[in-house]
Amino acid sequence: MLEFVNVSKSFWTGIQRKVILDRASFRVELGNSMGILAPNGTGKTTLINMMAGLEKPDEGEINRTCRISFPLGFMGGVSPRHSAKENSRYIARLYGLDPDYIEAFCRWLCGLEEYFDRPVGTYSQGMSSRFSFALMLALDFDMYLIDEGMPSTTDVEFNRKAGSLLRERLRRATVVIVSHQASTLEKFCKSAAVLKNGQLHMFDTLEEAKRLYDYESQS
Repeated sequence: MLEFVNVSKSFWTGIQRKVILDRASFRVELGNSMGILAPNGTGKTTLINMMAGLEKPDEGEINRTCRISFPLGFMGGVSPRHSAKENSRYIARLYGLDPDYIEAFCRWLCGLEEYFDRPVGTYSQGMSSRFSFALMLALDFDMYLIDEGMPSTTDVEFNRKAGSLLRERLRRATVVIVSHQASTLEKFCKSAAVLKNGQLHMFDTLEEAKRLYDYESQS
């Protein structure tokens, strides 16, 4: 379970205060994957980062009673000076897992060949995305956090393998996906919410959430 209790978060832009959440309370139960619709620039990434524990709220409490992933595409725990091999083994030890298994899994899924043994800082954006996604799938979580869906890469084989693995994981795990497009949520979620004026408006179905979202977008 992931729960926000009277959570507030805002930033000073230099001109005005931008409110991400204003005393917002909601809960995501295991087994009930949820999509969140929010226009670009409203704080989707900040919200996902707070769910993962990467950012703290200004006020309120965030309670986690399950294993929650880092956001898809997050590279903050990866050292650019070290190779994918070194990073995967280090992160395996942090989670108390077998470094040999995590290294082998990431090496197989990434398909980076000799670059797997070179510093991550030398990777292209696509290569970094592949390694980040491989790390997330190598670790076993109860709840997966996705900001705008899978990263786009030009590697067809990786997308095929990673997409298949993600779908298999989501059959037995819970996902929270934040996007500005309802079509992105349709593949993963039945219930949805709309981020509006610092509040999450929860709906039982994606169609209900989409109606509010479309209305707000047109007004």
